[in-house]
Amino acid sequence: MTLSIKNKTILVTGAAGFVGFHVVEQLHKTYPEAKLVGIDNINDYYDPALKHARLKQLEKIADFTFLKLDLADRVGMENLFSTYLPDLVVHLAAQAGVRYSIDNPHAYINSNIVGFLNILEGCRHNKVEHLLYASSSSVYGANTKVPFSTDDNVDHPVSLYAATKKSNELMAHTYAHLYGIPSTGLRFFTVYGPWGRPDMAYFKFTQAILSGKAIDIYNFGDMKRDFTYIDDIVEGIIRLMTNPPQPETGAPYAVYNIGNNNPEDLMEMISILEEELGVKAERNLLPMQPGDVYATYADVDPLSKLTGFKPSTSLKDGLHKFVKWYKDYYKP
Repeated sequence: MTLSIKNKTILVTGAAGFVGFHVVEQLHKTYPEAKLVGIDNINDYYDPALKHARLKQLEKIADFTFLKLDLADRVGMENLFSTYLPDLVVHLAAQAGVRYSIDNPHAYINSNIVGFLNILEGCRHNKVEHLLYASSSSVYGANTKVPFSTDDNVDHPVSLYAATKKSNELMAHTYAHLYGIPSTGLRFFTVYGPWGRPDMAYFKFTQAILSGKAIDIYNFGDMKRDFTYIDDIVEGIIRLMTNPPQPETGAPYAVYNIGNNNPEDLMEMISILEEELGVKAERNLLPMQPGDVYATYADVDPLSKLTGFKPSTSLKDGLHKFVKWYKDYYKP
């Protein structure tokens, strides 16, 4: 069954974040008659100025309402749902980052577990037609079989961040089973692009290279990532929005990988950045970090079969667009 989104109210959490910002922009372009509501707590995990700059772009959208709100604020979240009565929820807010979870575990429980429960309760009590939520390729943890398939066992996370995302999938399944809430998990694979997150490697490398500083390269550069350009992530999300899982074969619950289906060597990414920036990087080779994995690689056949879409932006094209944005925004 295809779900109509025209004239619907859509709640996007994490609207000031990297993916959320792009989703709101594209939803407005694709469904201009939809009412868009965004929330974000605008925390200082990375520079809030970038989040405010994204919001300034979104202010240009006439039928977009933004509220500063923390997911863990139970009363605030209850009021949000009862006031705006969203038909669909795209839940992208979370405490992100594998390495940050080593030193700041409580932030992940508050946002990713308590906050997600508040989202599920809001959906339960307000008859939301489809909940889509961000999971992560990190749930594959210590898995060695590639490409990573949503049919694989994911019971061996190697970071607390990954464990919270796996928990989200389990919680969503429970609510889909108990209350019939159509729920779709989105396992993102290394998202990059304009307006991206400064804690991500490609962003930090760009800053360091242009500042003449050495870049830290873990596992001595022997790593592979399924780098996925932001526009491909957003296209996958919006196509899945109209395809809620059906209850015929159990709970209305599904999980999809959204990745480029093409793992690239970390050193190749660095070489492309050097070419785009016109500067050779000083390289500081280091051992593997706790919580990291050697490679990620998405099996996207289920996504392609359902939606007819498969991410395809090349790393070279995507980084070219990122560097152009970076120079326009920061004017280094």
